[in-house]
Formats: sequence, C-alpha cells, structure tokens
Amino acid sequence: MHRVVLDTNIVLSALLFTSGRLAWIRHAWQGQQLQPLVCRETVNELLRVLAYPKFNLTANEQKELLADFLPYADVVELPKPWPDLPVCRDEKDQVFLVLAQTGHADILVTGDADLLAMRDEFPGLMLTADELAQAQRADVTQPARAKRPTARKPRRAT
Repeated sequence: MHRVVLDTNIVLSALLFTSGRLAWIRHAWQGQQLQPLVCRETVNELLRVLAYPKFNLTANEQKELLADFLPYADVVELPKPWPDLPVCRDEKDQVFLVLAQTGHADILVTGDADLLAMRDEFPGLMLTADELAQAQRADVTQPARAKRPTARKPRRAT
C-alpha cells in the first residue's frame, strides 16, 4: 500500500464526483490500496473548501463526505517549526511538502502547477492523478517478484 499525500483538489474531486475521472482514487483508499496522509492543516483546508457556496453542500453532506475520507487517513503531526525544505512558489502549498516528508509519503498526488514545478527537487515523489493511475495499473499487472540477493557467478579459469 502506498502512503500518499493527496492535495485538496484531488480529494475534492474523488469525493464530490463519484462517477468522475478521479473516483478510482476514492475506491483505492477505501480498498486499502492507498493510505492517505493528512495533518491538522490539510484537514482544515478540506473543511474550508467543502463549505464553499459553489459546492452547495449542507453541513450534513459535508460530514458525510468527510466520513468517506478521514477514517481511511493516517493523521500525521507536523513538527514546529517545519523542516527546512525547498520553498513552493505558493506558500499555501508548502504544507503538502512538509506532510509528505514528515509522513514518509511514497507519493504526493497533485495537479497543482506550483507543486509540479518542484518535481526536480523531489525526484520520484510527485505524480499527477493520471500518472498515479498508470503506476497503479502497472502494480496490478506486474507479478510480484521476490527481491533476492544476487551472487556473482564464479569465473571459470581458461
């Protein structure tokens, strides 16, 4: 199971659009294929965004959506002060980098241009949702291989 940080827009899309392009992410965390990581700051952001008037969600609907996400998430307490990491252009996105590092995330899933611009500084960490889908398909189709130490074959004397 991959430990993942999902940016707020990824979580929103997975929760709000049950037949949408990112609905599979919701099924993946419910099926324990992905272990979402959250912290106080990212949960507060999600609460704030779910209350936006454009989503027209009642308080009860917001609670139901949170109940479809938070029980599957691993809560990480971020250190104070935050660790010294490369700084994101959008300071509000820095929390996702700190959460990924502190929570030992395998993947940070985002469509945010400011975070994706930092891929070179965090090699192998950041994926778009489509890239994660490809990686998940590859995991399913690849047979599990046991890692074995490789020994050198002795050379024959000639």
